[in-house]
Amino acid sequence: MAIEKFSKIQSTAVPLQIENVDTDQIIPARFLKATTREGFGDNLFRDWRYDKNGNPKPDFVLNDHLYKGKILVAGKNFGSGSSREHAAWAVHDYGFKVVVSSFFADIFKNNALNNGLLPVQISESFLQEMFQAIESDPKALFEVDLENQEIIISSSGSKENFEINPYKKECLLNGYDDIDYLLSMKDKIQAFEVSRV
Repeated sequence: MAIEKFSKIQSTAVPLQIENVDTDQIIPARFLKATTREGFGDNLFRDWRYDKNGNPKPDFVLNDHLYKGKILVAGKNFGSGSSREHAAWAVHDYGFKVVVSSFFADIFKNNALNNGLLPVQISESFLQEMFQAIESDPKALFEVDLENQEIIISSSGSKENFEINPYKKECLLNGYDDIDYLLSMKDKIQAFEVSRV
C-alpha cells in the first residue's frame, strides 16, 4: 500500500500533556476487530474522549474546539505497551500527520513510519516550549520540515532538529511503502542481474 508523500507541513497542533500513553489508551483492544485501516480514528483515545454512554467528555482535548491541526504534541513516552499497529492507524486515520514527543516506544515509532505518520522526537525542553506556545495561543503554527529534519515554532522562530532513519525518510518523501521502494529500484536490480550473467 503506497502512502501519502510527506515533505513539509505547517499546522496548528493539539496538545496532549499526558506522559506514558500506551497503545491500549490510544486504541482500546475491543476496537481491533476491523480488517481494514479505515475508521480507527473514530475510536482514538476512546475511553478518554467518551463516557460510558458515548457522550463526549468536554474536558478532553480532542473534544475542545479550541484545538485543531495535523500535529499531535504528546507527553514523554508515547506509544508504549503492546505492539498493535492499529495505534498508528488510529492516530493517522483521525487526521494527524505528525506526532511530537520527547520519547517514543520503538515499536510505535516503526509502526507510525510504516503507515505514513511521522514521529518527531525532540528534547524535553523543546517539547515544553511547544506546549507553552499552544497554551499562549491555541492557533499557534508549527512547521515540520522532513527534508531538513527540523521542527519550527513559527511565532518565535525557535527550532530543533530531529533524527529519522534515512530509509524511512526516503520512503516518506516519495510516498513509498517497502514494496514501492523495491519497485523504484527495479531498473537497478535488473541491471545488476544482467551484469552477473
